[in-house]
Amino acid sequence: MAALATRLLVSLALLSLACIPLASWPQSDDNAQGEVRKVDRDSRKITIKHGQIKSLDMPPMTMAFTVKDPALLDAAQAGDKVRFGVAREDGKFVVTAIEVAP
Repeated sequence: MAALATRLLVSLALLSLACIPLASWPQSDDNAQGEVRKVDRDSRKITIKHGQIKSLDMPPMTMAFTVKDPALLDAAQAGDKVRFGVAREDGKFVVTAIEVAP
């Protein structure tokens, strides 16, 4: 009986780990989709051609965004279709999360 309980706990733990990427994605109206046009690691910016971002009252456009964490620049390259999180911080629009669209 103890072996069965242990297997069940291990299975649940592994299942919860598999869900981490989905759970960690910011759930917000500030999420957007677009295509990466340029990645500039020196200036910590990523240029994205994106659709409307309703919560920020931003129409579709191509725009260079600062990234909150420079490691985000490793997530995508020019030409990738992405979804990303964006927030207004200190008067600037900042990418807070990004992933290549499936």
